[in-house]
Amino acid sequence: MQLQEKFIKTAKDYSSKIAIYDSAMDKEITYGKLLIASLMLSKKFSKYKGEHLGIMIPNSIASAASILATLMAGKVPVMINYSTGASENCRYAQEKCSFKNIITSKKLLEKLEAEFVEGMVYIEDIFEKINLKHKLFSAVKSKLPTFLLKNFVHTGNEDESCVILFTSGSEKDPKAVELTHKNIMHNIETVPNRFHFTPKDVFLSNLPFFHVFGLTTTLWIPLLGANTIITQPNPLKFREACKLIRNRKVTIMIGTPSFFYGYLKKSEAGDFETVRIAVTGADKLHDIVRNGYRNEHDVEIYEGYGTTETSPVISANPPDKNKPGSIGPPLDGVQVKIQELKTGKTLPPNKQGKIMVKGDLVMKGYYGDIEETSLHINNGWYDTGDMGLIDEDGFLWHKGRLRRFVKVGGEMVSLVRVESELEKLLPNGAVCCVVDVPNPTKGADIVAAVTTTKIDKKKILKKLRKRLPKIAVPKAFHVIEDIPMMGTGKVNFREVETICRDLEDNK
Repeated sequence: MQLQEKFIKTAKDYSSKIAIYDSAMDKEITYGKLLIASLMLSKKFSKYKGEHLGIMIPNSIASAASILATLMAGKVPVMINYSTGASENCRYAQEKCSFKNIITSKKLLEKLEAEFVEGMVYIEDIFEKINLKHKLFSAVKSKLPTFLLKNFVHTGNEDESCVILFTSGSEKDPKAVELTHKNIMHNIETVPNRFHFTPKDVFLSNLPFFHVFGLTTTLWIPLLGANTIITQPNPLKFREACKLIRNRKVTIMIGTPSFFYGYLKKSEAGDFETVRIAVTGADKLHDIVRNGYRNEHDVEIYEGYGTTETSPVISANPPDKNKPGSIGPPLDGVQVKIQELKTGKTLPPNKQGKIMVKGDLVMKGYYGDIEETSLHINNGWYDTGDMGLIDEDGFLWHKGRLRRFVKVGGEMVSLVRVESELEKLLPNGAVCCVVDVPNPTKGADIVAAVTTTKIDKKKILKKLRKRLPKIAVPKAFHVIEDIPMMGTGKVNFREVETICRDLEDNK
């Protein structure tokens, strides 16, 4: 069964239940009416040529309906990131995936001050052209028995592609990740079991759908689980998010550590009173955030781990057996092994190596790039490019990106470890990012970017020398008031590295 087919069944079973509250429009839509809207759009979308259709709309009723309609029309949605250069990313996606049309919002382009790209179609214009006849025909179709309704929408096997998303590009050019219905369905079937979600749960949905973390965990999982979704188009409006959580009685919060930290700073007593499960991923959760939620709101945050290529969730801490600092045991049906870098040998518990993953969650491949796909998938095993270990209890511990290890004087240094030790010595609220800059004799030097000047560098360096090898102690500190971030809240390491290298060159 494909995702849109499962949605139809859910919509028929829960037709009068609120599916989405759209905070930007202050509008609710039931599952029954969302089905009608999706059917109307699918009729329009089926007229566009090609197998792919771009989607660039913030989290909203329109975005959810457009994704559903694209699949119902037998096309694959290509999700486009509008937070890091909307027009450029549209052209990049069109060229990479060979398609023309992109469903977007006129309001979004105006807000971003982005230029129109050939092939763009405004969702506002589409809705304006839908007349009473279209509405009545779609409403009648939605009332048909499920087996008859399927005659009007695309159906197929679970191995067909259901979405193309792009990797963050925080370390290199974005790759087009092709996921199947089986891939996403694996997370839909296993993540709710890990956290004991029920149809009574209310999900905050402010992680953008152009990243798989948001698409799977704050759209598909709640939408096919008959949950109510509270959408927020801009995840950086932290106070607004806190008000939504309080007023809409959100029970499930999912986000990145930086977003959770933003909520914490803007929250008031009682904002998270209804939250029963809070899950974070995409980056390391620091103790200042974890303890802040515990002490101020009596909320425990559970860490998980995933990648775009794994749809995304690989592992997560269960509420009844949480190991703070770990990223939890693998989900059901997921195989994880730790591989020795040089020999490829599988390592025993508590030995650090490369994280390898196998299971139905692993992507179909990088679209149009057989070579890159073969470099990352071998005999079904996906090479995450992350370092970690599995402890004696089967819990996975993330130790950083392999690309975030750098050779200094012949020794491998973990930039993540340097960041972790440095953060313990910085004032509350300060953010840091550690990168490497070229050194002609040692190969590289470690430098730190921090967001504040209110630090005693000599004192910090003295303490770091007691905690880190000499080669891992930052050579310099650079103040960057606004550390460049990705749309997901992850640090844009490429930009930070470029800034720091320019600052070093201009010394």
